Amino acid sequence: MRTAAMSTVHSRLKIGLSACFSHADPARSLFTGKTLQYVEQSIAHWLMSTGAMVVMVPCPTGSTQRGDVTYEHYAQWLDGLVMHGGADVWPGSYGEEPLHENWAGDRIRDEYDKALVAAFEAVGKPIFGVCRGLQLLNVAFGGTLYQDINTQVPDSFVHRDAVTYDLNYHSVNILQGSRLSRLYPGVERVRVNSIHHQAIKRLADAFEAEAFSVSDGIIEAIRRKDPAKSYVAAVQWHPEFHQPGSDTIDDAAMLKDFLDAVAARRAANSPFAKS
Repeated sequence: MRTAAMSTVHSRLKIGLSACFSHADPARSLFTGKTLQYVEQSIAHWLMSTGAMVVMVPCPTGSTQRGDVTYEHYAQWLDGLVMHGGADVWPGSYGEEPLHENWAGDRIRDEYDKALVAAFEAVGKPIFGVCRGLQLLNVAFGGTLYQDINTQVPDSFVHRDAVTYDLNYHSVNILQGSRLSRLYPGVERVRVNSIHHQAIKRLADAFEAEAFSVSDGIIEAIRRKDPAKSYVAAVQWHPEFHQPGSDTIDDAAMLKDFLDAVAARRAANSPFAKS
């Protein structure tokens, strides 16, 4: 029984999940003055719903670093990477100054995220981004962002509502002929949640857009153009917050697409794979 159980564990996909940062705050009552790194439960559970094992990748650098653990070690050990939501991206990451002090973002997390993406990209492991993850991937590959949609895109939809939060919905058009459209055959328009105030301004050359907000044309899904290179895709909405049976898009097809790419990459890299 123990051998069978271990075999099952070893056959499961190991997905790295990027960390959110809560920087040291002496005013905080718990963990006073300590930096916290954590993941939001819903996205971990969304990935685990398929049987995949999820591991948060902590930042291995800093003044108190112990040992020789690097981003590259995680990229070699894990099968794929998911970049999830959180703080704004620092405008300096794409060559701009903050238009408002509230939009300064998190420079430390940006550097962590970009290093993580570079490590997985270097070994050809699939990467999937959610919300901030989409924005960060676009910046990491050379694109830029709107620092605030409502300020910089006239007559835009209110993409983030603090009161309704994950119940703030809007319609998205899927670009027909794209890989995303092939995951949803016959479907041209879907309903998704919207919990962001920043968005892609200039799309990185490596990507193509696969979905757009109906009301204002904001890019809602991207994918790497070159199929010969490693899998990189992302969505602006939070699939982990959609409830099964609701009138929002069924995100299971996107998750399966990513995990199929992860499984294929692992199989191709197996010592037992045919030469």
